[in-house]
Amino acid sequence: MKKFLLSLSLVTALLAGSAFSLKADEGMWLLQWLEKMNAKEMKKMGCKLSPKQIYNADGISLKDAIVQFGGGCTGEMISDEGLLITNHHCGYSFIQALSSIEHNYLQDGFWAMQRSEELPCEGLTVKFLESISDVTEEIAAAEALARESYRDSADVYVRVQDAVKAKKDELVSASEEKYPNCEAEVFSFYNDNMQLLIVYKVYRDVRFVGAPPSTIGKFGADTDNWMWPRHTCDFSMFRVYAGADNEPADYSPENKPLQPKNHLKISLKGVRSGDYTMIMGYPGRTNRFGTSAELRQMLAQNDIRIEARTLRQNLMMEDMQADPKVKIQYASKYSGSSNGWKKWKGMKIAFRKLGVIERAEEEEAAFMEWAAADPERTEKYANALSDIRTAVEGTQKLSEISTWIIETVYMSELARMGGMASSGARKAVKQGLDSAAVVKATIDFIRERDPYKDYSLSTDRKITEAMLRLYHEKTDSAYWIIPDYSKDSISAYVDRLFAESIFTSAEKAYEAIENQGVSAVYSDPATKLYSSILSKYLSFGAAAAEYGQQLAKGRKAWTAGNLEWKKGQPSYPDANFTMRLTYGKVMGYSPADAVEYDWFTTLDGVMEKDDQTSWEFAVPEKLKQIHAAKDFGQYADKDGKVHTCFLSNNDITGGNSGSPIMNAKGELIGLAFDGNWESMSSDIMFEPNLQRCINVDIRYVLLIIDKFGGASHLIEEMDIVR
Repeated sequence: MKKFLLSLSLVTALLAGSAFSLKADEGMWLLQWLEKMNAKEMKKMGCKLSPKQIYNADGISLKDAIVQFGGGCTGEMISDEGLLITNHHCGYSFIQALSSIEHNYLQDGFWAMQRSEELPCEGLTVKFLESISDVTEEIAAAEALARESYRDSADVYVRVQDAVKAKKDELVSASEEKYPNCEAEVFSFYNDNMQLLIVYKVYRDVRFVGAPPSTIGKFGADTDNWMWPRHTCDFSMFRVYAGADNEPADYSPENKPLQPKNHLKISLKGVRSGDYTMIMGYPGRTNRFGTSAELRQMLAQNDIRIEARTLRQNLMMEDMQADPKVKIQYASKYSGSSNGWKKWKGMKIAFRKLGVIERAEEEEAAFMEWAAADPERTEKYANALSDIRTAVEGTQKLSEISTWIIETVYMSELARMGGMASSGARKAVKQGLDSAAVVKATIDFIRERDPYKDYSLSTDRKITEAMLRLYHEKTDSAYWIIPDYSKDSISAYVDRLFAESIFTSAEKAYEAIENQGVSAVYSDPATKLYSSILSKYLSFGAAAAEYGQQLAKGRKAWTAGNLEWKKGQPSYPDANFTMRLTYGKVMGYSPADAVEYDWFTTLDGVMEKDDQTSWEFAVPEKLKQIHAAKDFGQYADKDGKVHTCFLSNNDITGGNSGSPIMNAKGELIGLAFDGNWESMSSDIMFEPNLQRCINVDIRYVLLIIDKFGGASHLIEEMDIVR
């Protein structure tokens, strides 16, 4: 079997050469490669920092001011007292969790006027990057040894995977011992051709400091999402706390604000078209090595997601508009669902307009021609695309049904409560506890997760019935979750489910478990529904396992072949929630004939969009007053206006939300928060003429903090450059 092994030195060799040149606007670059791959181009474009000032493995650098926020976003430190800023939509779920009818921070905003008023955010963590090590060869050696040792075994694949996992666990354990108070993980790059061991220091005491009301922080909401022009002041602020030794600690009133290794300076100078920009952060997932077969399957899955979420979101919104309590309870659920829903709709349009799949097919044909021209290349790469295609075709039906399950029946909150309680009960039983202790542990397990705080029984009842009905309408009877019922009797089934389940309220659940023991959990119809859903979903695993091996093999060969084929051209691994840097320039774009978009928007545009009858565009009265009086202070641009958002051609994706966009000196000029509608295919192919990153201007953020929020003490804490 041919090996596809890419260490840093090999990748550098593949990409180096006289023909090597970078596209200034494309690339999510690994920080440890900047010196070898990007330094000259970055300097040519105007960057004033050396690669070592951006990433220094042995000292303090820009990367020490950037964090992964909450596991799915990016944030940055902006003071030497632990103050952190990220997007409003990144902090949204935590703001929602802290909100109530009495203290509606989503609706009214919040500003802690002193440290004692900062609100602890349960479960929120931030991660600082500590170290990166290339462990490709160690893992490849463990894989090769296992493959040789078990070559005659029927389960050779499983044994090899176990050996690889054991090696990764060994590397992680040694690393965590070397770096106290840290977590380590082995990440795969280039479709398993390279492995990096990355160490993070994780802080667990993070507190909410401030955010504008949603009418500012989420201005435009669903209508403006993924759109330009944009006028959203998408930011929220938190503070990281540490123990007395400045190390991670669980929440305690005795903890002190973290003194970070580094924090960003904030520039009030603004930007101009053509200015150099760079963004550092944690982009989530891209698939720029994706093949046409995989892309077709992805679009089919997206169609399912769009249909299911359209129905579910309409039901949520109906109840949210009718009841202020439900509006708070389901705000984060709705927002999380609708963000992907709109992106997938835009992606479908972009794929068609830009001919993404057709271009992928052309590239695949050229690759096969290149591979066939050399016997050695033919041996290594000729089967790559056919392996991928066969695996995709083999899992097509399973992929379709799995997506329907996740997007419909799994959305029943009642069923998931039954599954959660069952998990807690089984965990307690495995610990060997007596029956009374098992009951207590089960109830505590539910209480700790508090599923009822953001739960509307009537809303869930409607969604559960609608999702079950949609799933049964869209799938064959062999895949039905409740096969004893026809489509016409789903209403009766749901009536019984909600009438008989103990999980319709916390009080009912706790009383039943206390009186009947955990048998009340196991026998509950909601638990049975969850078990049926899970059983059906997991049943696909064995059928897909063989195809999964073939798909992984094909992807690995295809990616390795691409790097060899395109030697001397820019190449970077797909995003995988590891820290990256992208650099580019401030610029507008032309999305269509006779349409030209400028590179910035102003507060004037906010006022033009004002609509007090719309929850998306109702501008707060105080902001209107600031605008009318032109009370902009030091936050106005040279043109006398407040610039709200601006465009750049930096290469980002989900996970980059909240990332700092910086100028040539590494000073904060804004926060990246969105992409544009015309380039919704960007996770697959970068479109230089269309793809733009939408950023909120840091001066608009500061205006809202200072003039609107009255939190000038936070401004004084920042390191501002004029």
